[in-house]
Amino acid sequence: MRQLDLLVVVVYLVAIAVIGLRLAGRQKTAKDYFVGEGHMPWWTVSFSVVATETSVLTVISLPGGAYTGQGFGNVELALGYVIGRVVVATVLIPLYKRGGFVSAYQYLGSRFGLKVQGLASVTFVFTRLLAEGVRLFASAIPIKLLLDEFGVHAGYRVIILVLTAITVVYTYLGGIRAVIWTDAIQMGLYLGGALLAIGVLTAQVGGNGVQRALHAGRFRLFDTDFALAHILTSPFALPTAIIGGAIFAMASHGSDQLIVQRVLATRSLRDGQKAMIASGVFVTLQFAAFSLVGALLWSYNQGRTFQELGLSSSDNLYPDFILHGLPVVVSGLLVAGILGAAMGSLSSALNSMSNSTVADIIHSFFRSVPTEEFLLRLARLMTLVWAVLMALFACAFSTSTGNVYLTGLTIAGYTYGALLGAFLLGRLVRRANETDAVIAFLVTIGVMTYMVRGVKIDVSAGGGTVPTAIAAQWLVPLGVAVTLAVGGLTSLFHRTPPSAPAPLDDDGTERTAATVAPE
Repeated sequence: MRQLDLLVVVVYLVAIAVIGLRLAGRQKTAKDYFVGEGHMPWWTVSFSVVATETSVLTVISLPGGAYTGQGFGNVELALGYVIGRVVVATVLIPLYKRGGFVSAYQYLGSRFGLKVQGLASVTFVFTRLLAEGVRLFASAIPIKLLLDEFGVHAGYRVIILVLTAITVVYTYLGGIRAVIWTDAIQMGLYLGGALLAIGVLTAQVGGNGVQRALHAGRFRLFDTDFALAHILTSPFALPTAIIGGAIFAMASHGSDQLIVQRVLATRSLRDGQKAMIASGVFVTLQFAAFSLVGALLWSYNQGRTFQELGLSSSDNLYPDFILHGLPVVVSGLLVAGILGAAMGSLSSALNSMSNSTVADIIHSFFRSVPTEEFLLRLARLMTLVWAVLMALFACAFSTSTGNVYLTGLTIAGYTYGALLGAFLLGRLVRRANETDAVIAFLVTIGVMTYMVRGVKIDVSAGGGTVPTAIAAQWLVPLGVAVTLAVGGLTSLFHRTPPSAPAPLDDDGTERTAATVAPE
């Protein structure tokens, strides 16, 4: 009967590629390839943002986290994300939309110069390689379980390569329109799968099972332990989730081209703001749904640990239930939903990395204006290049055994503070010039590398102390503080640049609207 599950998955993979290509239409310019000429509906863009950021890390890690004691801590974290998105919608999106940009880093180019723009873009693509490598590996976990059930023992690396090859087909040809429309479809599939799992689990455990999970703390929303060491190290401590989460969202949704590119595809400034804020609401609801799956799974498995269930990590709990706790075909649909989450984040990353490479890095080297045909061919070529590198990085993570969601957050901690800090330096410090921004950016990357890899805080556990890393949410505000401090300090050693824009002017009129190529 597992053949039917496998058939469902295969049909889905073919169908999503065909649908993506049909909805994308034909691209004639690089701008159309990257931002759809700014004609995408806001609600599809909002769904695409959600599908891009949650991916498989949410689908498999959040239920596992709720199962093992985090409760609804990720919902608490999402509340901070909503606050951060409101700030981005108010402060940064007007800057991008009125400036006519196709890349977030074109603002840095117009404010500081091409060196800062290129440095930010290189940092972005390198961070994406690492973070998406984790995500792509995570997508191989449930697929490997399904194939093992069917008697096909494929390794993680083979699965990664096949998944990448299928995704790149519609991403290469369809551009951002194919990415956004397929993201919206895939979000509906994996979220619908979570709701279906909730219905099945609720029927299985009944009211008594829900009560057991409630008394065991699996529904706990707020972590009110205000010990300083706990606040600094736990991603779910209340100040960490709300304050740190808000600043983290400002970086991930205001200075990361992966998300900004989607918002730039909307029809107007107001639509872009609606898409950004609505995505925060949808993410909160989605986090609640997957956390509920984990809490109900705890009752379903009678509180047994994942080791007692014969699983290698908590990330395997939800995929294992899909394969063994649901009827045939239904389980195939849910596995297809997980595939949809994987393909949504992967296609978004490939298109945005190609965008940043062409608009921010390569285009700056042209002395003459290249033709649109050339830029479009170059955009598609870079999509292929990044697809190959993405698969290689994912294979490098195939020996990971930790929680992939928290791993992804930690990777972002290396660079998000420097990226957001560069934007705020340009907005808040009028004296800062290109040299100040470059120095501050590089110093921040160095400091954050030390903080992530070398700084540990002793927390109490089992009657003793355990060295624990700083929570990922605090890495971004720390990085922002370093960037502003260093950039502000170095700016005191020279005069204010005569062309420096007013730091709080949002109308974009003093800046050149840098596009991929002049109209």
